[in-house]
Amino acid sequence: MSENRHYDVVIIGSGPGGGTMAWRLAQTGKRILLLERGDYLPRERENWDSQAVFVDARYQAPETWYGADGSSFHPGLHYFVGGNSKVYGSVLLRLRKKDFDEVRHPDGISPEWPVKYDVFEPYYQAAEELYYVHGLRGEDPTEPPSAKPYAYPPITHEPRIQELFDGLKREGHHPFHLPVGVRLEERNGKPLPHSACIRCDAFDGYPCITNGKADSQVTCVDPALAAHDNLTLMTNSYVDRLLTDPAGRTVTGVEVKRGDATEVFTGDVVVVACGALSSALLLLRSGNDAHPHGLANRSGQVGRNYMRHNNSTVLAISRTPNPTKFQKTLGLNDFYFGSDDWDYPLGHIQMVGKSDGVQIHGEGLPGFLQWFPEKPFDWIAKHSLDFWLTTEDLPIPANRIFYDGGKVRLDLEQTNMEALHRLKAKLRDLCTKLDIHPHLFDRSLYLGKDVPIGGTAHQAGTLRFGTDPATSVLDLECKAHELDNLYVTDASFFPSIGAVNPTLTIIANALRVADHIIGRLKA
Repeated sequence: MSENRHYDVVIIGSGPGGGTMAWRLAQTGKRILLLERGDYLPRERENWDSQAVFVDARYQAPETWYGADGSSFHPGLHYFVGGNSKVYGSVLLRLRKKDFDEVRHPDGISPEWPVKYDVFEPYYQAAEELYYVHGLRGEDPTEPPSAKPYAYPPITHEPRIQELFDGLKREGHHPFHLPVGVRLEERNGKPLPHSACIRCDAFDGYPCITNGKADSQVTCVDPALAAHDNLTLMTNSYVDRLLTDPAGRTVTGVEVKRGDATEVFTGDVVVVACGALSSALLLLRSGNDAHPHGLANRSGQVGRNYMRHNNSTVLAISRTPNPTKFQKTLGLNDFYFGSDDWDYPLGHIQMVGKSDGVQIHGEGLPGFLQWFPEKPFDWIAKHSLDFWLTTEDLPIPANRIFYDGGKVRLDLEQTNMEALHRLKAKLRDLCTKLDIHPHLFDRSLYLGKDVPIGGTAHQAGTLRFGTDPATSVLDLECKAHELDNLYVTDASFFPSIGAVNPTLTIIANALRVADHIIGRLKA
């Protein structure tokens, strides 16, 4: 093997798990190779065009997968430097402390984590600082303990959202400023002239043309490349398979397709961070004589226990106009662990990006015509208040991704849907008290064109970590039980998913595992 094709660490995937890992390991001076199957997302006018982003799915991967019934769908994946974080909502919440314990739901048990919150806490803090998280401790009664305040102040609510915030408090609730990863400097609710973020209405779900969003590319990959010449990024580099020694104990090569050529790179350590679905597929197609059912799959758990949350984006109509542009500033967790009429967890409510007339027309929702028959889509958009609801789904072995006759198949049986229905009812009841029409309309385009199965924004759990190799794929340091030098640092390792966005936990865990790898490289 040519010396220039050997690296101390090879990282596959440049999203939050891989990009954060590359940023941290580059500081060691070791030779690091970062492989990304896509290219840089183009900076163009269409970045902020709702027709292009949501209706035409301009930046979504043009792949076709299949469900258990044989129907086809397009997964909501984005292959760019920065991965799915290029279009994420950038809300970076910690899992609640109780999420690390066993949690009972009507449909089953959300399992206990083998590593607890206290281990993750300092890495959560570091992750928040690295990704410019703006927030305010103490408003949300479910928030876990923190040693320090947020490094960046909370984002100011615009007037209609402040009215909503105040109204919720009057009703005895505990709304809080969402922790948002954003490169924003503001004064009196206005962005300063040099602020990367300009508080526009094309933030949530859009690529950011001004690089104001704290995504993996802007926050980690590009700064690390600029500061450390020992880090190499290769784009348009699809990893077809991982090669091992005959005994199957060590990854000896990373087989990469670049254009029409196939190259093999080697690393003392290999880190997989392709996203929970793609990482599982990579291990499955890397099977060999020593691993006949897929790499690291003696347990039969590779690709299984898939979770993606029960997510719903809904639109409510404010009785007064809502001219808000940057709407993603308010959250509510009062029903996270239950309510006065339900003994089980319900979940999380947050604001989502503001609808416009093009999006509403693209949804094709007849409900609007029923309740507002004389109102054009632009009027509805001007009065819209948009919410994202998240409830926990359960990791069950039958929910899995795998290859079926050469096609990618994703089996998904929904769990805990009663919680989502009840959470919607709670939001509907709140609307009646807050000068909002009590009708909630589902928005599907934000989650991807095919929902629920195609809504993969919160993918997790396909390579769970644990102490028992018979029931888990990774050990507590996220190293494959069966291989000495293979690690995974996306959300594959999650044994459960809680009811908050998983990205901050991915970032925190990447920093945690990076510390372990750094110690290994020094040995």
